[in-house]
Amino acid sequence: MPEMKIAIGGREFDVSCQEGEEHFLRSAARLLDTEASALISQIGRMPEARMLLMAGLMIADKAAGLEDQLRAAEERATLAERVAANARANPERVEVPVIPPQVTETLAEIAARAEALAARLEERAG
Repeated sequence: MPEMKIAIGGREFDVSCQEGEEHFLRSAARLLDTEASALISQIGRMPEARMLLMAGLMIADKAAGLEDQLRAAEERATLAERVAANARANPERVEVPVIPPQVTETLAEIAARAEALAARLEERAG
């Protein structure tokens, strides 16, 4: 089991961790050190146990806030999926004219002219 030295709030601690977990321990120690250093800069020197407790509580508060945000995001994602599933199950029917109105009018005009020509030809022939 690897032994490591970590610094939190200007104090060094000897800790051990599982093989291969050193990176995670260093990351966690950095988080705790960031909070402890902020406390020390605001309040000043304090007993080690109190510093670690307060820094841990500050991290826990941030984690709780992130969990709330995650839960809210998951609820929004679930709602969006329900809306999308409903839209897929009940698609809205939208009719789009295939032939633009101008084309229909032009074709009607051409048909009227053709009928007029046909009527003239019948008169001449008859």
